[in-house]
Amino acid sequence: MKAIAINGSPRKNWNTATLLQHALDGAREAGAQTEIVHLYDLSFTGCVSCFACKKIDGKHYGHCAVKDDLAPVLQAVAEADVLLMGTPVYFGSETGEMRSCLERLLFPYLTYTPDYECIFPGRLQAGMIYTMNITEDMIPEFQYEQLLSRVRGYVARVFGNCELQICTDTLQFSDYAKYLSTRWDAVAKAARREEVFPQDCAKARALGAALTERAAATADR
Repeated sequence: MKAIAINGSPRKNWNTATLLQHALDGAREAGAQTEIVHLYDLSFTGCVSCFACKKIDGKHYGHCAVKDDLAPVLQAVAEADVLLMGTPVYFGSETGEMRSCLERLLFPYLTYTPDYECIFPGRLQAGMIYTMNITEDMIPEFQYEQLLSRVRGYVARVFGNCELQICTDTLQFSDYAKYLSTRWDAVAKAARREEVFPQDCAKARALGAALTERAAATADR
């Protein structure tokens, strides 16, 4: 079993990356070899609309033709059993790097047929982890349900499945006194980090384990 995590946050040791590491710990405990990729370490673009992945009998049919730092990551995903993706929410969407990654990852496997038939050749268990500054009860106000259901739907269409974990009301700064952020209660944020975030990490660990166990069961069929 091989599990790969893709971190769409610019920070390698904060909320999103920490949750992904816990998810990989769960995957490892379930028997997977693990790897994490930090998108902000890479030089790449989103889809360039070359349509090489759609050209019948073409060299790159079903695969992204762009050669940059993301290309080996896409290949690793195609060969993996478990895919875990994590991103903070910026302005009501994934980070720019995660969005560009999703374009390159998903588009080659979707065909321009009446039902948008998927041609992903492997078996993959997928999970998405979202972190956000707003509280859970604010999600409808900011219309994040549309974001979460839309992306989950795209991923599930390609890979056949997509589990979702949402981590809300996250701690943005270690010291709120250094930043203009009077919208939030720094004491409450710190308390939530101590009390609730460990539960989120445990959920991520369970997610990684569950996806790996499911992948192993699927492989044995």
